[in-house]
Amino acid sequence: MVSYPSTALAMGEAIQHGKLDPIMLTRQCLAAAKESDAVFISLTPERAMFEAAAAARRQAQGASLGPLDGVPIAWKDLFDIAGAVTTAGSRVLTEKPAMYDATAVRHATAAGMVCLGKTNLTELAYSGLGLNPHYGTPHHTPGQGEPRVPGGSSSGSAVAVAKGIVPAAIGTDTAGSLRVPAAFNGLASYRPSQARHSRQGVTPLAHSLDTIGVIANSLEDCLAIDDVIRGEEVTTRERADPERTVIVLDTAYLYDERIEEGVRKNLERSAEQLANAGFHLIRRKLASVSDTLHLIQHHGWLGAAEAYTEYRELLESEAAEAMDPRVRQRLMNAQKMAPDSIVTLYRQRRSLQAQLRHELAGATLLSPTVAHTAPLLAPLEDNPERFAEVNLATLRLSMVASLLDSPAIALPSGVDKNQQHTSIQLTAPCGEDEALMRVALAASDHLGFPAANQ
Repeated sequence: MVSYPSTALAMGEAIQHGKLDPIMLTRQCLAAAKESDAVFISLTPERAMFEAAAAARRQAQGASLGPLDGVPIAWKDLFDIAGAVTTAGSRVLTEKPAMYDATAVRHATAAGMVCLGKTNLTELAYSGLGLNPHYGTPHHTPGQGEPRVPGGSSSGSAVAVAKGIVPAAIGTDTAGSLRVPAAFNGLASYRPSQARHSRQGVTPLAHSLDTIGVIANSLEDCLAIDDVIRGEEVTTRERADPERTVIVLDTAYLYDERIEEGVRKNLERSAEQLANAGFHLIRRKLASVSDTLHLIQHHGWLGAAEAYTEYRELLESEAAEAMDPRVRQRLMNAQKMAPDSIVTLYRQRRSLQAQLRHELAGATLLSPTVAHTAPLLAPLEDNPERFAEVNLATLRLSMVASLLDSPAIALPSGVDKNQQHTSIQLTAPCGEDEALMRVALAASDHLGFPAANQ
């Protein structure tokens, strides 16, 4: 097999300069996808080869559509792709093929990206661990140990990138479903503020919290593809000046016993690297973060209430018996949420957004993405109680940015003593995506870490 670059932008550049044939590239990616275990739910080979051939013709004619023309991409199976069934990782939703592409798919196609197929996910995108009894559970566990969870719900998207099948894949994030699988697989991801994207043609989970985004090998790829799926030209962003950039490390994370030693150690090392690079690093506790965690702990997860409302009719039908019982039970548990708790969550959300903006005052928040590394898969498959406990622990930190609709970028921070990936997250107030991107690009230039054995 011919080797090719690992990032989407490098692939696009090689295609533009005639050093990489998009037809051969797509053929290899399709073959790798077909041979992978539980990573894809369906492939679109005819469309992929048609689009690759069109990209090759444009390259030959000097008529490239942009820096990602001819680059393969995969889509979480929540996105409608014309002619393909959207399963949402379930066996109980419609079996009718979609009539039209989702808006994001249409924009990516217009930029010349090659649609490879649809990736696996937790049923209805409702778990942070990535298990799926219907289509299998993918994984790309570093080292020689027992399989570990891929992270969810965008499990297949992350594993498709980690295995090198595609340089980037699209997912969704409601409580951490982009950032968690990126963290567990040593990848970068970007959770945009919700208003940044159209979700037309994307199966919903929780309307107030859902957003779409990218998982990739590099932050640059995440941002370039984000531009593309918004229907915009790819922007080359200027990096923030470290000496004029303030990063706040919330000290509460350093004393939280729920955060594993390896995660905390790599968080501190990342903070030290940024300080040494000239960033103004401030260590202090943010009340907005602790208040948000407290609000969720005492009133529940807003996404649970919205997800139950979204799928109540399904849950009350006979088809519910065919669902993953872990997902069904978690949805049913939302019945117990008191109306006053749901109203409190909506009301407090706005005040906490304002509180975070006031506390940061132009700074960027540094935190762990997840409190622990990827848990072992086997103990969670047959123990619903343990699954529920670990799922909540996995999503606990990422829920903060989701509830506050904060743009958040997850970056690899190294590995722990077991060679499992750890991750840090950079966060800004709602709507300050471009400022966050500039800071994250500058920060990523100075974050060096040992890689896990792949």
